[in-house]
Amino acid sequence: MSRLSGSFLAFTVLCCTIAVNSTCSGKPEQPGRDPAARPVKTIFLHHSTGNNIWKGGVPQWFENYNSGNGTDYRVEERAYPSGEPYPWKNYPYDYWNIWVEHAGQEPFMEEPTLEILCGQYDVIVFKHCYPVSNILEDTGTPDIASEDKRIENYKLQYEALKTKLRSFPEKKFIVWTGAALVRDNTTEEKALRAGEFFDWVVKVWDEPGDNIFIWDLYQLETEGGLYLKNEYAEAPDNSHPNSAFSQQAAPLFARRIVDVIEGRGDN
Repeated sequence: MSRLSGSFLAFTVLCCTIAVNSTCSGKPEQPGRDPAARPVKTIFLHHSTGNNIWKGGVPQWFENYNSGNGTDYRVEERAYPSGEPYPWKNYPYDYWNIWVEHAGQEPFMEEPTLEILCGQYDVIVFKHCYPVSNILEDTGTPDIASEDKRIENYKLQYEALKTKLRSFPEKKFIVWTGAALVRDNTTEEKALRAGEFFDWVVKVWDEPGDNIFIWDLYQLETEGGLYLKNEYAEAPDNSHPNSAFSQQAAPLFARRIVDVIEGRGDN
């Protein structure tokens, strides 16, 4: 297993320190930690990048956490969209297309709408695969119904998604910032646009006090740079996170879900 850089390890230590302080500070327990309460059900919607991190230890982390804390936090995963018949695409357009444009109690192309998912789960986590970072230059004529990967289109789709997510105030949503590309899979111009968009998601689109929360995968993968660091990638020309990175990221992701469940999502 390759050694991870000092900044990633420092981030991990910080997260662990927060976790310890939140459970040992003597503050009243959050309502979600009452073992007599009903189970809290989370669904993680992902494709291959998310699957790597899931397999990095997320189920085991929750098993240990529930055992040690008397909680009943249940986390499931599924490929979404499934690729049959809806294409294997999970970009801003696709969530907008299924959840906003084709909203309702009936599946769209066999994919559950947000109404269906919210009827089954308390927390919904969704993400994009790394081609989301393959961002083209803006045209000056944004189109919410366009599949073109452009910041101008992404922003319209994200604003519509924010309105939709907020229409379910009793539910909580966790959005991953997009996965980064390795240097060999992109150009500097596209990488700069990706960084600009994810910075907008974190600093502008996400607002405290609502039911939407961010998990910043992009920052973990790039550590402030433009590209997925080669030591975190499966290969210099493969933008999937490797097993070493996934095993380090999995507990941070799992802890983020718990923080959101227990009311610390804006901290």
